[in-house]
Amino acid sequence: MKKNKVPEKIFGAIVPHAGYVFSGSCASHAYSELVNVKQPVTFVILGTDHTGKANAEFSVSFEDFLTPFGKVKNEISFSQSLVNNKEIIHDEIPHKFEHSIEVQVPFLQFCLKNSSILKKPSFSIVPVIVSTDNYEELLRFSKILVELIKKQKNSVVLIASSDFTHYGPNYGFIPFRLDNQTRNKIYSLDNQAIEKILRLDSKGFYEQAKKSTICGLSPITILIETTRLLKAKKAELLKYYTSGDICDDYENAVGYASLIIY
Repeated sequence: MKKNKVPEKIFGAIVPHAGYVFSGSCASHAYSELVNVKQPVTFVILGTDHTGKANAEFSVSFEDFLTPFGKVKNEISFSQSLVNNKEIIHDEIPHKFEHSIEVQVPFLQFCLKNSSILKKPSFSIVPVIVSTDNYEELLRFSKILVELIKKQKNSVVLIASSDFTHYGPNYGFIPFRLDNQTRNKIYSLDNQAIEKILRLDSKGFYEQAKKSTICGLSPITILIETTRLLKAKKAELLKYYTSGDICDDYENAVGYASLIIY
């Protein structure tokens, strides 16, 4: 899963969003690659709608994000351009209660601050919560992103915030019994979806993910399709494990994966 060399251009990354004690180590593998992106850079961060508070299929925040590391600016011109399209709205309410985007920001601040490219990082964000799993709508949004990215002066990198399979009674998903092979079965189930990402197959991933409980099904589908349209050539898995590996308990376990597309 380790790359041999740094890619010339990174189009996007898939990064987990659980508590740092569980998925932080996995996320770090993606961010250690993103230190190499060309700056100034805009990160379009696609989050999931865990709370159901969104009022549209795509909810864009116009706010800057504040973390213990300081403030990160919103790329407001890009954000405003998005909401000029049907079904994409400016709505701060779902962002106030959603963690899938905000947990990514400190990683960006820390990793780009320690980048060898610039002593002072130069990046902005476009936070988007995706609340639809309609495949055609996800493709439509991807095409909008492609057109805006092509017009953007800064480099643009997409981040799809997603955990993978949620297994166990706590998540209402028990496709196989708990036994001494549960860990391997969760790995195998997630690997089927990851293989579709590695082939940049948005439809194949979407169909596979619909059979499971991958919470970022929609952000990942958008990421695959957008980067494919932007002529990305390859996806690479950097790290995968489950919460069960952390606490040695697979009765309820969540998969975490870090991938980059370049």
